[in-house]
Amino acid sequence: MAQESQDTTYWKVSGQASVNFSQVSFSNWIGGGKNSVSGVGLFDVNASYQKDKIHWDNTLKTGYGLMKEGENDVVKTDDRLELNSKLGVETSNEHLLYSTFVNFLTQFADGYKYPNTTDRISTLFAPAYLMVSTGIDYQPSEMFSLFVSPIAGKFTFVTDEALSSEGAFGVEAGKKARAEFGATVKSEFKTPLMKNVDLATTLALFSNYFNNPQNIDVNWDVAVNMKINDYLSANLLTNLVYDHDILIPLDDAGNKGRRVQLKQLFGVGLSYKF
Repeated sequence: MAQESQDTTYWKVSGQASVNFSQVSFSNWIGGGKNSVSGVGLFDVNASYQKDKIHWDNTLKTGYGLMKEGENDVVKTDDRLELNSKLGVETSNEHLLYSTFVNFLTQFADGYKYPNTTDRISTLFAPAYLMVSTGIDYQPSEMFSLFVSPIAGKFTFVTDEALSSEGAFGVEAGKKARAEFGATVKSEFKTPLMKNVDLATTLALFSNYFNNPQNIDVNWDVAVNMKINDYLSANLLTNLVYDHDILIPLDDAGNKGRRVQLKQLFGVGLSYKF
């Protein structure tokens, strides 16, 4: 008797690629306005492995956007490169895992405080953030997970010489890296809101044990994906960041201060899921 073949891949891979765009044109328009064209490309991949008590979840999130308005220079509207990897082993409770989580975040290209396009305020690997943590991961369903780690290392890198000399992104002036040790909490939730409309949100918190632990670093993502048909979609993305160690440029006089960073993007365009 022939023996039934067994699935030995144990991998699930999915993703989405989309290009969102907008264009505005005026000719003798009495209400006024500027011609503009913009586009944003988004590419996300998820790869999950599960065999016996081993769970390994990996994600890649990328985005890059540009806008041209009137006679002004081309400016950047989105720029993100993020890698996540979480390896867990089930405890006696299948919904509770001992896990190690790694997160890496940076950007692709130079950033400026527009309309100034001369003085860079960020670039590739300046900043770059690496988080390595170990703890307990609670996964009651595919919709929700809560990861709690009392052992977490956060590393900030500023590899650009000019930005390093300024002491940008909380790294000591002249240094290219900063290490912090503390605790982190990360929650993920995703659910359908209605037919063809999905919500996904991630909240990550970090506290440094040895330097003002009451000042919590916050990184909160919200994504609402609306499917129009097989190839058209609309996306609403928001990202809120607060890091007490990062001083934000406030004006051309060089003044800086601590602020909540908020990015919002809405686009309609071509989309492909796999």
